[in-house]
Amino acid sequence: MRRISLILLSFLLCSFGLIAQNNNAHPRIYITNKKKEAFFKTIENVKWKKELVDKKKKNLEKYLNYCKEDPTWLVSRLQMNWKTKHDKVFLRSGNFSYSEGEAPVPTVRYSGTRDWATDYRPPSLEGVQPYFDDPRGMYLEHKKTGEKEWIHPSKSGHIIEGINRKIMSLVEDAAFLYWLTGDEKYAEFAAPVYLKYIEGMYYREAPLDLDNSGQQRLSGLATFEVIHEKILIHLTTTYDFLFGYFKKKKIDLDHSTAVFQKWGDQIIKNGVPDNNWNLFQARFLTYVALVMDSNDAYENGKGREYFLKYTFNTTTERQLSINESLLVYDQESGIWPESASYSTHVITTLLNILTLLDNSTNANELSNYPIIEKAALASFQYLFPTGYTVGFGDSNHKMLPPENFELLISNYKKYGNTEKETLISNLLGQMIKSKHYTRKAKDLFKLFFYADEIKTGNDQTIGLEKLTSPTFYAPNVSMFIQRMGEKENAAMVATTGSFGNHSHANGISMELFANGYVLGAEMGKGSSYWHPDHREFYSRFAAHNTVIVDGISDYDAMRGYHPYTLDNSFPNSKSVSHFDKVTFSKVSFLEPKTVADQQRFTAIVKSTIGQPYILDIFRSRKQRRGKQKHEYFYHNLGQSLEFKNNQGAPLNLIPTDELGSHKGDAKGYDYFTDKEKVITSENVQALFRIKEPGKPDNLMKVWIKGSEKQHIYSILGPKSNAVSKGTAPEILLKEPVPAFVLKRETESWENPFAVVFNPIIEGKENPIAHASFSSVENYPNAQIIQVELNDKKTVDQIVVNTSESDVVEHNEIYQKGVVSILRRPKESNEIDFLFLSGMEKFEYQNWSVITSAEAATVSIERTKDGYLIENSVPVTIGIPVRKEKKLAELQLFKNGKLVATRKATLKRGNPEQMTIKLSEPYQNAILLTNE
Repeated sequence: MRRISLILLSFLLCSFGLIAQNNNAHPRIYITNKKKEAFFKTIENVKWKKELVDKKKKNLEKYLNYCKEDPTWLVSRLQMNWKTKHDKVFLRSGNFSYSEGEAPVPTVRYSGTRDWATDYRPPSLEGVQPYFDDPRGMYLEHKKTGEKEWIHPSKSGHIIEGINRKIMSLVEDAAFLYWLTGDEKYAEFAAPVYLKYIEGMYYREAPLDLDNSGQQRLSGLATFEVIHEKILIHLTTTYDFLFGYFKKKKIDLDHSTAVFQKWGDQIIKNGVPDNNWNLFQARFLTYVALVMDSNDAYENGKGREYFLKYTFNTTTERQLSINESLLVYDQESGIWPESASYSTHVITTLLNILTLLDNSTNANELSNYPIIEKAALASFQYLFPTGYTVGFGDSNHKMLPPENFELLISNYKKYGNTEKETLISNLLGQMIKSKHYTRKAKDLFKLFFYADEIKTGNDQTIGLEKLTSPTFYAPNVSMFIQRMGEKENAAMVATTGSFGNHSHANGISMELFANGYVLGAEMGKGSSYWHPDHREFYSRFAAHNTVIVDGISDYDAMRGYHPYTLDNSFPNSKSVSHFDKVTFSKVSFLEPKTVADQQRFTAIVKSTIGQPYILDIFRSRKQRRGKQKHEYFYHNLGQSLEFKNNQGAPLNLIPTDELGSHKGDAKGYDYFTDKEKVITSENVQALFRIKEPGKPDNLMKVWIKGSEKQHIYSILGPKSNAVSKGTAPEILLKEPVPAFVLKRETESWENPFAVVFNPIIEGKENPIAHASFSSVENYPNAQIIQVELNDKKTVDQIVVNTSESDVVEHNEIYQKGVVSILRRPKESNEIDFLFLSGMEKFEYQNWSVITSAEAATVSIERTKDGYLIENSVPVTIGIPVRKEKKLAELQLFKNGKLVATRKATLKRGNPEQMTIKLSEPYQNAILLTNE
């Protein structure tokens, strides 16, 4: 690793030298004048590029007219200390407190607060009062009352910085159009606003936190977080495109470069070095570096090489170098240790940075960082079957950023990597074909760096099935994903713990996709990270599909250090098995607040009609003796929730005031309304219903295991902020989410919560006729579920233990191991398939599986000629002898080729059983039992 770092350092120093050769040439961030003619032709010939340029011209027209009538129209709407000219800013933790002092010119106002959530509307530029600077604060319209009110800036969210950023985006567009067209009206429009802002920032100091809290090391020059200094991009690109005009007008630019240096130093000094912040900061530093001249052009030596050094090579207390940041990736899985929404944005940011650098060096910078490409492809594993990302932690359901693939394509095209260009183009083509993406540019970066056209190959069938696997495990975010089926039969379960940044306090949480929607959805984040709804509910246990102990399970959210342990799973992450009827995971977790052991077994099982059902077994117990309470929460989209008993009769629930902080529960319980309950010991059925106009009802039937005096609650929770049009019906996007809670006032380990999720589209076949639950008194760790399938002739018998060493004997089954799933006809001892995992020994009728060393995963599936077998470790398998007493023939395959055949042998002492030995793992072993 040290040798690789030295090679990269040497390469980058050469790259920085290449940039230095163009020391005085502007523009250079996005393009140089040498490429102007070729670029101009693409504007005329490429439709999506021309559309953006025309849109920018049209958008600027009214503002040009305003400034023609009043040259001060736009500049006067900058948020400045026009009258006071304060040069010092004081914060009180995450809020603006006051400013003071006096500069020789009006200075830039600081943002109002770190919290973006506000009760007030931002005004249009036309609605901004010119030269506004009033000791009473801000005069804004309340979102609910519609009335304007005087408020302290700390109540205004990001409105102050937002107004300035909007103004400077217009200035940036005008600067670009001046360079493109040569028309000085654009420069005359942009220059006064740009220069006024730069002067105002030159004379204003960085903010000081009066509490000397952590905020002091997060603040930028304009905003409370250095990662929100987006206005810096507008400023540097404006400088770049207007440089020729400034020189022509003999305008002194020393204050501009001094502001860029001050801003860059503030970003290096402040921030968070070990998560996405670091890379967002690096992106801003890249813009600063590329707009600056070489170090020797400045007395303080802070030029291009200086800022590129801190971007790529040199780590400081608050700014990790990119070379070091990339080591944070899980090198095996390609996953960044943050929730999905942030992880995918990190990929975009890295590609932005390398694209900008490569535009100056032309040295194929991406080739030095293969983990970035790996991460871009690994991000497909986040996707539900509809192409939207999972919602754990602070994530929400959205499609992957097409920008990631656009920038990869541009790099491959630039350097003649045709094979990779075609691969990624096909992926992007699928997003376009599925109408998840329309090619167009939304900003100047995309205008300059997206390929004019994407070139797809003959094979344009690459879809999610080529880029995802039945299971995927990312330990650095404690996420295990299971997938099964396609189109209307597609199901997916994401099981997540709390590890990495932007995680929630959720124990072992589950998100469930079926019937085309994320029915068992995560709730996402709250109004903002500082808002009570996020701190009390959205980031806490009660908002998740999990188990809460004593009503108080909790730990720190955001920076999660509470992963689960993956005990067993099938198939292995990123692998594909010939046996495709089952996926599962078993994970273990210690809930720290109550010191409770928890274990969750979740499986997807394909039914005889192809549509899967989902099994969930959740065990929970406190390590300390004494009174305890365990509550299983499940939230599901829908307009209604009803309950029936085991005979199908409706259960009568009564209103209750339970489940709330007034009863000693966590504050998150207070967000539930419409609370009703019933106490019963029977198995029950819950039914969530979604009604959409013109569609059959979308149902989630849940078969729930009974328990003595189990409390069952029907509740209504807040809306999910994770769901989107791609994962939920549009009519439900802002609606409350119904949920049920199962409460036990005793441990639920030997008698776990057990449910079968049975998704149905009304009017279509239901894969399940009935589900029942049982246990064996002498083997308390065993949970047995029997699922009668659609034809009422076939049953799945599922036996789940807590560990590989647990034993159970029940109905002719002996099992030492984690899980067995036996599918058979109700009236026969034949098997359709037998699936075993974490298994040391299993017996049923004259079937048996025994391992000699480690626990095995084995599948035995009936075919027309016998059985297809797959095993993970050496095993001895016993098979019933058929009536004709013929010994079966075993055929062993490797890489699709027959490598050996042999006959089974009769078991000594049991003429009704023959045995075969598999001395190593086989993905494809065929046992022929029929002539």
